[in-house]
Amino acid sequence: MQSCGVTSTFIKASKKRIALGVYPDVDLADARRKSDEARTSLANNRDPLAERKREKLNAAYAVANTFGDIAKEYIDKMVAEGRAETTTKANWILEQLKPIASFPISDLKPLDVLSALKRLEARGKHETARRCRSFASRVFRYAVAAGRGETDPTSLLRGALITPKAKHHGTLLDPDAVGELLRAIEAYPGNAITRLAMQIAPHVMPRAGELRKASWSEIDLETSIWKIPAERMKMRRPHAVPLSRQVLRYLKELYAVTGPVGFLFPAFHTAQRPQSENTINQAFRRMGYAVGEITEHGLRTTASTLLNESGKWSADAIEQSLAHADTNAIRGIYNRGRYWDERVAMHQWWSDHLDELRAGRLS
Repeated sequence: MQSCGVTSTFIKASKKRIALGVYPDVDLADARRKSDEARTSLANNRDPLAERKREKLNAAYAVANTFGDIAKEYIDKMVAEGRAETTTKANWILEQLKPIASFPISDLKPLDVLSALKRLEARGKHETARRCRSFASRVFRYAVAAGRGETDPTSLLRGALITPKAKHHGTLLDPDAVGELLRAIEAYPGNAITRLAMQIAPHVMPRAGELRKASWSEIDLETSIWKIPAERMKMRRPHAVPLSRQVLRYLKELYAVTGPVGFLFPAFHTAQRPQSENTINQAFRRMGYAVGEITEHGLRTTASTLLNESGKWSADAIEQSLAHADTNAIRGIYNRGRYWDERVAMHQWWSDHLDELRAGRLS
């Protein structure tokens, strides 16, 4: 045992050397005490060197164990699972939870999270607060599963937040109003790509993100099918859309502008990004439609309502074209194949019907 320099001890039975400190920070008495503790640990079949390494590892692990760190890990996990569309929203929500991001995740209590959420509510962001609570819950559950946390404190906050009023997507259900909208779209004087997006959307009934992020690699003009990969679908399963003759004409016009590779509807200033999520709705505003009167998503409701009211098509075929989830997974897989022929006929009928409405020949 040395009394100067690096104080250490050599325990022959273990054939290991463990540093006990640096002299004079650690004096001889402390060195002897630490040496005795190390020998006692060995006698009890505990390796003091391994325990010290474990303590250092745990300390380093704890430094990167904040809510923000775990949340970023969780977001990275979503990216690895192909949930890229969710990532942007998750990063934005994490930014809203900045007040708790630097706290060790195991130290956070329900009141800490509630305080951060109430700050959002105080600014009138009730829906944002609700989404932040949901995201935080998923992060806490991930931390528990990864051995980094012990509980989900947000589970005690149910009912503590203001429930936002449901917002219904603006939609048109009157056939005459639908025809008027289609005529306004046809006469739209703005960007040609935006006009084509508005012309195609009513026919194919997509969610907004599915349409604006569509790429030419998904379009098969020979078989008249738009194949949307699972990672871009809300239900995380691939979806096929029959393309009517009208849609094919629109696509051929669009192909001359944005084809043959990349996005069907690129952003105004770069082909590397898709059209903005607000482009179509802003075009509706410029056409004179008020906020809440009509939205891109509302076109899905228009299609669902008028197709069901026609009495010509089964509800299951309509639901399949809207890519709604089937509560019975096996039945859902069966129906996706079973109703394909009906859906092909239905999409062509729907496009023909829209043409009739646009021409004002139906009331």
